[in-house]
Amino acid sequence: MAQGSRIEWTQATWNPVAGCTPVSPGCLNCYAARMALRLAHMPNGTGRKYAQTAKRARDGRPVFSGHINLDEQNLDLPRSWKLGRTIFVNSMSDLFHDGVPDEYIKRVFRVMEECPQHRFQVLTKRPERALEMAAQLPWPDHIWMGTSVETRAYYERIRLLQRIPAKVRFLSCEPLLGPLKRMPLAGIHWVIVGGESGPGARPMQGSWVLEIKSQCEAKGVPFFFKQWGGVRKKEAGRELDGRAWDQMPGDTECQRNPSMTA
Repeated sequence: MAQGSRIEWTQATWNPVAGCTPVSPGCLNCYAARMALRLAHMPNGTGRKYAQTAKRARDGRPVFSGHINLDEQNLDLPRSWKLGRTIFVNSMSDLFHDGVPDEYIKRVFRVMEECPQHRFQVLTKRPERALEMAAQLPWPDHIWMGTSVETRAYYERIRLLQRIPAKVRFLSCEPLLGPLKRMPLAGIHWVIVGGESGPGARPMQGSWVLEIKSQCEAKGVPFFFKQWGGVRKKEAGRELDGRAWDQMPGDTECQRNPSMTA
């Protein structure tokens, strides 16, 4: 079922798919794999949903196994959620994983299309498949499409996203693993930045964050700083230059929190 979320840039999560496969360096310490491994041991429907989706690597790290489970029972949940809210779609998976059938992706988009009271945030590390399917999918204003960019090696994801006809296209630079200079921000409407957190978290340099913030300011792109991260992310906090940066697409003042705008 969908749940309230502690993720700073959304209000709730909805996971009609479970499971994934690592595809880039940002996946190394994936929080979702760690959570899936724990959820798979629950003695109920949740356990069945996440069964076989995660395992432990040789070094003991939780990793996704590549096994995908479709949660048909959870597919229509947003229809029953009458109060509008911002929803992160598949926080525990990737809707455009090659293990998710085309027809199922279309069904997920159909649900989103028919629930205009919500704002849906779809984030993928596979924008190439999203682009391939884009002409077959509805793109009303309340369906946002984003991609993850951890290092400059993945700028091609941005270029693919720019070709998808979503009203709002956004970047998640999390975990930020290196400087992102001269990002191609044309047609990008929002940038989220965050450091890695949890066991084995890799450090993020402040200069990397400020560089992205400067680019966003120069292009008029809303900038959201999620966290510094680290093993003790709460202690590190999320202030940058003495304040929180919670800018959102469409915000007049670009400082409102998504928990106040649904």
